[in-house]
Amino acid sequence: MVRFAVSVVLAILMVASVTLEGVAGSMITCSGIVPMRYRNDKISITDFGGVGDGRTVNTKAFSEAIYRIQHLRRRGGTLLYIPPGVYLTGSFSLTSHMTLYLASGAVIKATQDTWNWPLIAPLPSYGRGRERPGRRYMSLIQGHGLRDVVITGEVWWNMWRQRTLHYTRPHLVEFMNSRSIVISNVVFKNSPFWNIHPVYCSNVVIRYVTILAPYDSPNTDGIDPDSSSNVCIEDSHISVGDDLVSVKSGWDEYGIRYGRRSSGITIRRITGSTPFAGVSVGSETSGGVENVWIENINLYNVGIGIHIKTNVGRGGFIRDITVSNVFMENVRKGIRIMGNVGDHPDDYYNPSALPYVKGIRIKDVWGVKVQEAGLIQGLKNAPFTGICLSNIYLHGVPGQRRVTWTCSDVSGAALEVSPGVCSELASTYHSSICSNYFRD
Repeated sequence: MVRFAVSVVLAILMVASVTLEGVAGSMITCSGIVPMRYRNDKISITDFGGVGDGRTVNTKAFSEAIYRIQHLRRRGGTLLYIPPGVYLTGSFSLTSHMTLYLASGAVIKATQDTWNWPLIAPLPSYGRGRERPGRRYMSLIQGHGLRDVVITGEVWWNMWRQRTLHYTRPHLVEFMNSRSIVISNVVFKNSPFWNIHPVYCSNVVIRYVTILAPYDSPNTDGIDPDSSSNVCIEDSHISVGDDLVSVKSGWDEYGIRYGRRSSGITIRRITGSTPFAGVSVGSETSGGVENVWIENINLYNVGIGIHIKTNVGRGGFIRDITVSNVFMENVRKGIRIMGNVGDHPDDYYNPSALPYVKGIRIKDVWGVKVQEAGLIQGLKNAPFTGICLSNIYLHGVPGQRRVTWTCSDVSGAALEVSPGVCSELASTYHSSICSNYFRD
């Protein structure tokens, strides 16, 4: 039996839901795509032997409680109540038509014993574990083929660094092939790998969550919508060791073959810090990513503010991405759009499978203490088109050389961008492909 040095914690927020711009009712929101479900039928984890002493392993209690909910089939579903306490558990799966509700002071904490983490098959759009070949560990909280689920109310890094893990680390929460999912008013802390991973899902709302992990924790992405549609991510704070939010759709030949895109993704009113990207698209985009809206983002102490990334052999597309109203402070690179980043799952990818990137619109961005304004680097045989930049002001670090832009294999236009953008965009400010966007 192997033991881990850190713990995984899922806990209810101890404060009322706080937005970034005043009263929630006065704000634009996409959360209506999945209305919050209130359930009259309730059961408690303690009814199934659950003990919140931080020592007793409650995997059996969670499994039996969820089995009961699955077979009760109450009209309107059932709420599983977790009273105050620390509930140690291994991985468990949710069921449809249920709410996992954590009372104030309730914590679900992952056991550190590997035998409590079952191995499951890799995702078909990835072909293998994301970091190791073969299978992967099951997420702490798992859902597959579910609908109408609400979640409301740390582990593996040292072993990964020491190369003693044989399988890909687990996510904290993963839903697969599911729909009508709400995750809100919850704290996620010190995930082994990606925190919240809806994959092959539709109609997902993630709102009022706090996601925390140390600045140097590897691959602890906050929220990764993956080959999913109609996803609403709003009003949350994320401080982790990798991208705060990253939109994905599969990896090289596996993602191309699976062919499921991500579309209709809204990312709004997010604050946070990370050594990597604030909000990213990619680099796993082989199924295609389209119609993404990113707005009202506040970033502090980040590596890259906005990062759009793909690679030769990736295939797929990235198109119709709109970014607006972003503030960033103390940033290594403000905006990065790249066609040659990201590793490959194996040597069987097709180097002729070139991605195409078009219709990237970024406006109303203000940055201070930005070391480098931007890097936009398309592919020689697949130039990026329709890159439209407007009203972007990225100020450098006092006492250091002026921030600059670097571009290649790109076309589009720029209007009111400081420091002055690269010639590939600056000389085409009148471009018809961007003119309508500039008038908005």
